[in-house]
Amino acid sequence: MTSENHGMHRGLKNRHIQMIALGGAIGTGLFYGSAQTIQLAGPAITLSYTIGGIVIFLIMRMLGEMSVDEPVSGSFSHYAYKYWGEFPGFLSGWNYWFNYIVVSMAELTAVGIYIHYWWPDIPPWVSAFVFLVIITLINLVEVRMFGELEFWFALIKVIAIIGMIVLGILMIFAGIGTGGQAIGFENLWIHGGFMPNGVWGLLLSLVIVMFSFGGIELIGITAGEADNPKKSIPKAINQVIWRILLFYVGALMVMLIIYPWNKVGLEGSPFVQIFSKMGIPAAATILNIVVLTAALSVYNSGIYSNARMLYALAQQGNAPKAFIKLNNKGIPVAGVLASSACTLIAVVLNYLVPGKVFLYLISIAVLAAVINWVMIVIANLKFRAAKGAEAETLEFKVPGYPFANYFCIAFLLMIVGLMFQIDDMKLSLYVMPLWLAILWGAFRFKKQVIVKKEELHR
Repeated sequence: MTSENHGMHRGLKNRHIQMIALGGAIGTGLFYGSAQTIQLAGPAITLSYTIGGIVIFLIMRMLGEMSVDEPVSGSFSHYAYKYWGEFPGFLSGWNYWFNYIVVSMAELTAVGIYIHYWWPDIPPWVSAFVFLVIITLINLVEVRMFGELEFWFALIKVIAIIGMIVLGILMIFAGIGTGGQAIGFENLWIHGGFMPNGVWGLLLSLVIVMFSFGGIELIGITAGEADNPKKSIPKAINQVIWRILLFYVGALMVMLIIYPWNKVGLEGSPFVQIFSKMGIPAAATILNIVVLTAALSVYNSGIYSNARMLYALAQQGNAPKAFIKLNNKGIPVAGVLASSACTLIAVVLNYLVPGKVFLYLISIAVLAAVINWVMIVIANLKFRAAKGAEAETLEFKVPGYPFANYFCIAFLLMIVGLMFQIDDMKLSLYVMPLWLAILWGAFRFKKQVIVKKEELHR
């Protein structure tokens, strides 16, 4: 069945949407223990993820409110363009596209490294290229193929985390893997207290915690191809908070009960440590399979969402018209190929030139996630203002509107301020004005081209 969304096919089932939402909330960092974050907050990292999870939930509800009322593939770029203005639509769309391109570059490069673990004779760029071709071809077949692949990718991550939590609980309460001696809960407070670095450590950890949620806004991108968006989108978004509590907070809590927080990550991945203690010799191989799956999942989602964002930008007149064309399966082929080609160039450069070539790009991508969320929050305020009295009839309202919006904006501004205190993230703050200036310049250039074309046709 084709959608009303300009020929796109609504091929994503409810189970696809649920797993896409889940996959967007689980990154590879969890499997490696987020050692840097834990060192900042200690056991209070569980509180950091809870706070961050609540903010992300509110932002996703704002996106969900608009997506259910108007399910289109361009998601928040479309809403920013329609309810806020031309430049906000241009900015949010290209910012999101570039953000996911850079993330896709990193994940595709990581795929080569993970394959190299098993077959060291295969150059990483070869395996990265092979998977680029495979994932690109899958995205060119039909949207259901993307949904199916993402469903299984996310399922592997879920099973791995549940396995870690269950085995960890057996170690804590039954002493399995620890000589029959139950571990107890003392590690949560005997090494300097629950919040060993105080409130400041907790606040700094929030910066890194928030970036681990980058990509979760993919839920909104799927709205244009969901077979029943009014049912599947609210269900997926409402379950985000519980998933965060279970998978992030639950897994980290188990990890920090078993290991002193100041030793987490010093002897390799806590995930491997737990499986090794249980007498599972293939722990490192299991982890490699999981992180490979997680990297492929992000790359798969990146190609999918970037193609849809280019399609939406083309509809707005903010990208070349070639990106608006769909094949008979409702796939924006030009968008898929262009996004894939960009990541290919980056992977090649990554192996020809030292890794520092991506330093500035990655810095932009880090801050781009915050820009995306701010755009969603403000677009929602504009959306509500445009709806006026009709807002009372919305099916999926934001809880606590408009105070929730202002709270999220204040929180995100605090995150930007805290980034000045973390050396590795300062660069992104200095690059941000340059990035916004480039986008503004591109927008003005586009407007001038349109004006000249109109003058020629007079």
